[in-house]
Amino acid sequence: MPAVVEISEALIRGYVTRAVTEVFKTMTRRTPTFTGLMEDSQGRPRLETDPARPQVVGSVGFIGEVNGLVYLHFDLTFARLCACQMLGLSEKELDAVGPEVINDAMGELTNMTAGGFKNGLCDVGYPCKLTIPSILRGTGICVQPIRSVVRHVYQFECAGHRLWADIQIKADE
Repeated sequence: MPAVVEISEALIRGYVTRAVTEVFKTMTRRTPTFTGLMEDSQGRPRLETDPARPQVVGSVGFIGEVNGLVYLHFDLTFARLCACQMLGLSEKELDAVGPEVINDAMGELTNMTAGGFKNGLCDVGYPCKLTIPSILRGTGICVQPIRSVVRHVYQFECAGHRLWADIQIKADE
């Protein structure tokens, strides 16, 4: 099916909000709330993560009629909470199995969210496929897009924590 809809900020926001909401309700039994498009005073996308706090960032790409990346940014405390909810583990049990389990859980949340977002793009005529998930961990993580990328950062509140969905789409050439 040929694309008939322009990939606008409203379309991106709608698809990512739906994907985040459905995935988190299903996998963590918690409902995130969209709290805004994150921009600085010049209208440039921005993240408000605390550079001193440990972060877990999931990344999944999509390629096809449209190309891009979906990043989900969690602080480590929220990533641990999500992993415990998803896997039915206590904090103590999570500590016993190691940090790889958190990575796997955040990779799965990101993969499912990117899949929901990608399905929306496919529905309006932009068929694409997902890449494998990857995880970044550390403090002071800063993802910088290249010049030809259009970036949108959305903030959500969930279980008293913030979550950011950073969507980067390669602009038409």
